[in-house]
Amino acid sequence: MERKIRIIMAKPGLDGHDRGIKVLASAYRDSGMEVIYLGLRQTPEMIVIAALQEDADVIALSSLNNAHNTIFIDVLEEMKKNKLKDILLVGGGIIPKNDVIRLEKLGVGKLFGPGTPVQETIDYITNWVNKNRR
Repeated sequence: MERKIRIIMAKPGLDGHDRGIKVLASAYRDSGMEVIYLGLRQTPEMIVIAALQEDADVIALSSLNNAHNTIFIDVLEEMKKNKLKDILLVGGGIIPKNDVIRLEKLGVGKLFGPGTPVQETIDYITNWVNKNRR
């Protein structure tokens, strides 16, 4: 039996708006992924440690508090420190296009904005994992 895609989901920093990430967590679970939702106020270190412990394929972050530049870069740095080169880091939230371009150039996977169809995010994650982790 093929292993399910394992995805760590978290709300880093002080952002307390978690309705969207909970909707996505349910959709990912319903699509067959194994979802580990860490909850609110996670530090980059906590997120990466969980990814290591859970042998995650994907880290997905939600950022709605304009801390995306700091949060995603800090998580990338923690991933590099822990030699996690084959884990996809994706996210979503209110992120200006220029910041999306910059973060993706630094190594963040796709960043999804409000209104993105859930299936588009599932397809992106599934295709990335099938191409890079299997």
